[in-house]
Parts: sequence; C-alpha cells; structure tokens
Amino acid sequence: MQSDTCEPKKKPCSYHVVYGDGSTSDGDFVRDNITLDQVTGNLRTAPLAQEVVFGCGSNQSGQLGQTDSAVDGIMGFGQANTSIISQLASTGNAKRVFSHCLDNVNGGGIFAVGEVESPIVKTTPLVPNQVHYNVILKGIDVDGDAVDLPPSLASFGGNGGTIIDSGTTLAYLPENLYKAVLDKITAKQPVKLHMVQETFACFSFTSNTDKAFPVVNFHFEDSLKLTVYPHDYLFSLREDMYCFGWQSGGMTTQDGSDVILLGDLVLSNKLVVYDLE
Repeated sequence: MQSDTCEPKKKPCSYHVVYGDGSTSDGDFVRDNITLDQVTGNLRTAPLAQEVVFGCGSNQSGQLGQTDSAVDGIMGFGQANTSIISQLASTGNAKRVFSHCLDNVNGGGIFAVGEVESPIVKTTPLVPNQVHYNVILKGIDVDGDAVDLPPSLASFGGNGGTIIDSGTTLAYLPENLYKAVLDKITAKQPVKLHMVQETFACFSFTSNTDKAFPVVNFHFEDSLKLTVYPHDYLFSLREDMYCFGWQSGGMTTQDGSDVILLGDLVLSNKLVVYDLE
C-alpha cells in the first residue's frame, strides 16, 4: 500500500484511526490472505481466498483498550478503497454490496458479501461523498404522532443528517429530539422514569411491553419507512424493570449541526443492504 508517510520497501506503513466513540487504534499495515465461503449454487459453498491489506494494531485506547470490551479486531466495511469490501471488489471477487440481518434476541445474525437472493426491499439513497453511511431523514412519528425535527436533520446540505452504523449498539439522538421522542412514548404509556448508571431511563413494568408501548417510525427519502418496535427499543434490566435504548447526545459536525446515529437497536431483525455499486 502506498503512503505519503512511508516507503513500503524500507519500513512499515503506519496508520492511526479514530472511531465514533473516541476510541483509537495505532499500528502498521500488513498483508495476508482472507478466506471466505462463497455460495456456488444448490446450497453449496466453496472457499474463496484473496490477499488483502489490513491494519495490525499495536496500541489501542478508549473502549478498544478496556479488558471488558476488547475485541480481536474490527472488520471495516466502509466506503474507502482500503476497506475489505472495496478490496474484494477491486479484483472482481465480489460486488460492492453487503447486507446483514441482526438477531437482538439470541445475538449474532446473518452477514453476506455481494448480492443476496432476497424479497423486494425498499430503498433510500446514500448521501454521496460521506465517510459514514448517511441517509436523509424526512420525519419521525410515534404511533402516527409526528415529532418536530431540527432543520439540519430534515435536509442534508453537507451538514447534519442520519448515520446508519451496525458497529453502534444503541441509537443516539440530539438532546431535544431524544426528549421529544421519550415524551411522546410516555404520553401514550405513562411510566415513572429514573436514571440507571446515569445513562439509561428505566421504569418498573410487569405487563407486555409490545402491547402497551407505541412503535416509533423513521421516514427516509424515497418514502422508506423503518419501524422500531417496543421490543427493539426497550431492554430488560431485570424481570420487572425495563430501560429505553434511546440515548441522548447524537453526534455533531464541525459546524455544530446535529447528527442522528442509528445502531443495532434500530437495525435488528431487518435485512439491511448496503449497495455501493
């Protein structure tokens, strides 16, 4: 891999990356083979091997450096030409398409590189020339009751917007929007909230949450509606206590525009396809 900061034949090419939560990773680029199972037809697979370039981390900070949240590695599927999906596509071994269906009950799920045989899916365009997977949010409603959006979220002029990120567990909303969504949910199902770990708004409840609480709908460009059910946005802290997965504090751009970050809380139990072709 060529770099302005090193000469590959003489010394390693170093990297420094900063993730959305502030965690960092430093190390050197290396080459090795990656092997995937490729579907060949009739429910059969065959190994597909390709040499790829990736970072070998020698120093991690933030969440990546903590023992209870450390991972063996992060496989990048961003839009840059250094990502795994771009490297596979550059040799013709796969199209720049990948998808996932996450299981929020048992964990895990399905992940596929390339095109998948699937039902007809509804689509919304990705905002071009962005580091993340940005989409244009047109509106939010709680059981049909519309939530007022900040102007910078309703239109994307290079600032603000909504990021889809499977590497984020929860969903982060700007403070005013977070409060508006929770107010409308608790207006339809009154509960007494208290904070746990200074992060989660929790309450006692013994009935069926799916029957008692409203759905939250996100409306994106091209009439795409994404429905988040109570069993998606609520999690059980113990048998008689639930907490909201919505979090206050979405990201902001350099000019201060609001950004919503939608993670696995919103994406689970749905087939999500990223088509970069």
